[in-house]
Amino acid sequence: MYVSDCIDINSQGHLTIGGCDTTHIAKEFGTPVYVMDEDEIRKNCRKFVESINEYYGGNGMALYASKAFCCKEICRIMAQEGMGLDVVSGGELFTATSVGFPAERIYFHGNNKTSAELKQAIDYGVGKIIVDNILELETLNELASAAGKKEKIIMRIKPGIDAHTHEFIKTGQIDSKFGFALETGEAMEGVLKAVSMPNIELVGLHCHIGSQIFDLDPFELAARVMLDFMAEIKQATGLELSELNLGGGFGIKYKKTDRPRPFKDYMKKVSEVINEYSKKLKLKTPSILVEPGRAIVGAAGLTLYTVGSVKSIPDVRTYISVDGGMGDNPRYILYQSNYEIICANRAAEKRSATVTVAGKFCESGDIIQEWTHVQPVKTGDILAVLSTGAYNYSMASHYNRIGRPPVVMVKGGEPRIIIRGDSYEDIIMNDI
Repeated sequence: MYVSDCIDINSQGHLTIGGCDTTHIAKEFGTPVYVMDEDEIRKNCRKFVESINEYYGGNGMALYASKAFCCKEICRIMAQEGMGLDVVSGGELFTATSVGFPAERIYFHGNNKTSAELKQAIDYGVGKIIVDNILELETLNELASAAGKKEKIIMRIKPGIDAHTHEFIKTGQIDSKFGFALETGEAMEGVLKAVSMPNIELVGLHCHIGSQIFDLDPFELAARVMLDFMAEIKQATGLELSELNLGGGFGIKYKKTDRPRPFKDYMKKVSEVINEYSKKLKLKTPSILVEPGRAIVGAAGLTLYTVGSVKSIPDVRTYISVDGGMGDNPRYILYQSNYEIICANRAAEKRSATVTVAGKFCESGDIIQEWTHVQPVKTGDILAVLSTGAYNYSMASHYNRIGRPPVVMVKGGEPRIIIRGDSYEDIIMNDI
C-alpha cells in the first residue's frame, strides 16, 4: 500500500503516478521534476467540500492553504472545486487575483503583513483578513478608513494547545509568533479594541494548533476552547461571532508506518463538539472554516531525480547522490521529515539496500533521507521521493544558483507542464 491511491507499479515494474509511467516523465521533462496528480488533488478537495455539506449542513467552507503549493493552475483548480483560498502574502494574493479567483473566498493570513499587503487585500476586496496583532489591527483600521470601507476581520487566537508535532510547526501554544494569547488577556484586549474601531467588523475567530496531526483530541479541544472564548466575547460585548476557523494541520502519509485518519473522521468528530457545545453555551452554531493544504496536495505529488554517484564508505554508510537536493526539498534539514523513496525503474524489486540519499548542493547537510530502504540502484537510475506535493516547490530556492525544477501535472494519464523550470537566464534575471 503506497502513500496515495494515485501511486502504483505498472507491468514493466515501473512506478506510476496518475497512470503515467514516471520513467517516461523523467525522460520527457528531465530531472529533477515535481509531478502532481490533478485527479487526486480534485478528489481530496471534494472530500472536504462534501464533509462540510454533510456535517455542517453546508454552513462553512474549506479553504486551501496555498502556502503548501501555490501557482496559477492550483488556484484555478481550487476555484473550480468550490474551495476557498488561504493566502499568507502579497505574492500568493497576486497569484490568485491573476487568474480571477473569487475575492470573497480569499482569507488573508500572516503574522507581519505589511501596509502594502493590507492595502492590496482591501483593494481586491478579499473576504476576510485574519488579524494577528494589535499593530495590524490599528494599521488596518486606518487603511480601511482611507479606502472608505469597513473591513471584515477574523482574529487569530492562540488556544494554548500542544498538538504533539515537531517543535518548529507547533503554532497553537502560547510560545508562538502567531496570534493573540488567551492566557494573558491579550486576546480579549484585541477583541475590545476591534469592536471599538469604526472601520473594523469583527466576525469570527481563528486558531491553528500545528501541522501533520494524526490525533483527533487536539482538534476537539481547540473547538471547545474557541467556543468558550466566543461565549466570553458575547457576554462581555454583546457581539455574537458568526465564523469559527479551526485551521488545518491534518496529517498525511509520508511513510508506510504513518496512520492518518480519513478526513471525514476529523470533520465528523469536531462537528459533534461544535454542534453540542454551541447549544450548551447558548450560541448560534458558527459557520465552520478549515484550512487543508498538505492534505490536499501532499500525497498527490512526488519528485523524480536521476542517480549520479554511488559512494560506499565501508562500515559507515552508502551515499546515493541525486541531481537535486535541499534547493528543491529543504524539509529534511528543517524538520527531519520522513519520506518514502523508490527506484522508479526498479519499483517491483525488493527494497533491500539501506542508503543515505544526498543532494548535489555544496552543504554537508544536503540530505533528502538517511538510512532509508531502497532497491539496489546504480548511476542513471531514477529515484522517486513520494509525498512531495506540499512544501517542496513552495520552499524551493536558487541556492548555489541552481534553478528550481519544473512542475508537471498529470490528468487522465497525460502529463503537462504547469510551471516551467528555471533557466540560467531566469536565475540572473534580476541581477544588475
